[in-house]
Amino acid sequence: MALRPLFATPIYEATLSTDRSFENFNAELEQACQMLADEDRAGQAWCKAHAYGGYTSYASLNDLPLRASVFADLKRKLDRHARDFADALAFDLGGGKLKLDSLWVNVLKPGAGHTSHIHPHSVISGTIYVRTPKGASALKIEDPRLPYMMAAPTRRTDAPEEVQPFVYLTPQPGTIYMWESWLRHEVTTNQARSERISVSFNYGWR
Repeated sequence: MALRPLFATPIYEATLSTDRSFENFNAELEQACQMLADEDRAGQAWCKAHAYGGYTSYASLNDLPLRASVFADLKRKLDRHARDFADALAFDLGGGKLKLDSLWVNVLKPGAGHTSHIHPHSVISGTIYVRTPKGASALKIEDPRLPYMMAAPTRRTDAPEEVQPFVYLTPQPGTIYMWESWLRHEVTTNQARSERISVSFNYGWR
């Protein structure tokens, strides 16, 4: 008997924490994120209006690499990882290339989360984690076939990760996760006693 694992859903995982200058880079990145959370009035207003538990620049700022050099440095690092992921996915870009379309900060308060969603109009999406205190939210990934399973039995608790309907990824500072933008995911409740800080992004195809 043979099992052929077809139609895989790859999640790209890497880390910046092994870089020699990571601690200084991450400290500067956290400071820049906190600065935006303190000063971005439009973003604060959007978060209040939409009951976002903390701060995000998603709906207010679309030029972070121009606002602070640390975001420009981050973009260059992410560009390399996005190229590696696209190559692993065997994308035929037809002479085009992936381009960073958006980059935004997330500062998630204790008790807050982000409900299940996808990222329309993008090819690759992802997050890099800046601050992950003990008890910080996991990234919950959903099997994209879930709506079609109908009468299928539930999986055993000891089932391998690749056949579980949900997988919970627990990042550390410097962790990068990337996935294809159609993949449904959510941020579980932040059970830490302090804020969880991350920077999310989307890549389009040009």
